[in-house]
Amino acid sequence: MNLSKLVKDVSKALVEKKIMLATAESCTGGLIAKLITDRAGSSAVFERGFVTYTNEAKNELLNVSRETYSEHGAVSSEVACEMAAGALKNSHAQIAVSVTGIAGPGGGTPEKPVGLVYIGVSYMGQTSSYKCQFEGTREDIRLKTAEKALTLILDHITH
Repeated sequence: MNLSKLVKDVSKALVEKKIMLATAESCTGGLIAKLITDRAGSSAVFERGFVTYTNEAKNELLNVSRETYSEHGAVSSEVACEMAAGALKNSHAQIAVSVTGIAGPGGGTPEKPVGLVYIGVSYMGQTSSYKCQFEGTREDIRLKTAEKALTLILDHITH
């Protein structure tokens, strides 16, 4: 899907449902928030964004527990869920999306290769996570992650 059309569709759906979005981003470094706020009128749909690159930032701003890191690692379904739930709790939004992953080119392991990303969505009392494996350059992986996160937001609020 065309990324600008996707952002437009997400924004339109958020306006129609009177829903505000919060983001909690690690490997995308604020890209999702940027894409949403590039559109005029984004203050009607975007409540706030958290760029939490370190474990300490995730703990302090999103209430991700230290036990979760030590048990599952920063790139995990559990951390993605805690990030999304924490973003929702620490904002006035009604839906939150989170991303944590390995954008590369380094940092991967056989268990957690470059391109592994977990996306969390917290909406209507439910928090879910989605495991993705993307290929390409660091920029490719970040863009694909943002696109998938926006698609998941749209899916959650329209179904």
